[in-house]
Amino acid sequence: MKVVTDARQLPSACAFVPTMGALHAGHASLFSLAKKYSDDVVASIFINPLQFENKEDLAQYPRTPDIDIAIADAAGVTHLWLPTQAEIYPDGYVKKSAGPLGEIYEGKARPGHFDGVLTVVHQFFSLLKPKVAIFGEKDFQQLQLIRTIAEGIEIVAAPTIREVDGLALSSRNVRLSDEGRNAAQVIYRALTKAKSENELREILASESSLTVDYADFIDEKTFAHAQSDTRKVRAIVAGWINGVRLIDNMPMGNRA
Repeated sequence: MKVVTDARQLPSACAFVPTMGALHAGHASLFSLAKKYSDDVVASIFINPLQFENKEDLAQYPRTPDIDIAIADAAGVTHLWLPTQAEIYPDGYVKKSAGPLGEIYEGKARPGHFDGVLTVVHQFFSLLKPKVAIFGEKDFQQLQLIRTIAEGIEIVAAPTIREVDGLALSSRNVRLSDEGRNAAQVIYRALTKAKSENELREILASESSLTVDYADFIDEKTFAHAQSDTRKVRAIVAGWINGVRLIDNMPMGNRA
């Protein structure tokens, strides 16, 4: 694996997986999937300042460079890109707007977050010009927004990787106490058991340690509230345990 700091050293028409580091098995699954699309697998590690609402959150974001390099190498990454802020955000760069879809659900909870996500991904795409980019379904709203700016680039959705107890893998999980980890299982239980939006909310409400932000059934494409004739329904959940924000989602099939 080559570690580079300049996009000009990277192969074009590659399979690309952008990350902010603090890598785990979920990221490794994205790298492994990328190998099916290209012999050249590029992963980036760049902690994007535009995605953070305050400097304290940015400063506290976990940084594990040695572990990251080992995980990327073992999972088949051929080129690990560690860009500088000057490369990604040169003078005169243009900020992207996520529009109305970027202002609801996660966007409402984190104002400006998706503008930052789309801006950095647009910069990545412009510099690298990959043929395929891999993004996880756990961040489903982000995935749908990225599709709107991926001109000429195939966006591949990778399934959510979960812990043995069903908790979606996230770099934030390490901040949960043992009690918090146990409490967090209610999210997966609700997603897999609920046959309606009301039941989803009832199951989540059974865990007093969880403060629910939202728990809705939506149309996968529009993010509008699901109706009886909605073809593709997805449940989306976000909440707080131990001061840690957890998000998850799952397609809703026939649960009768």
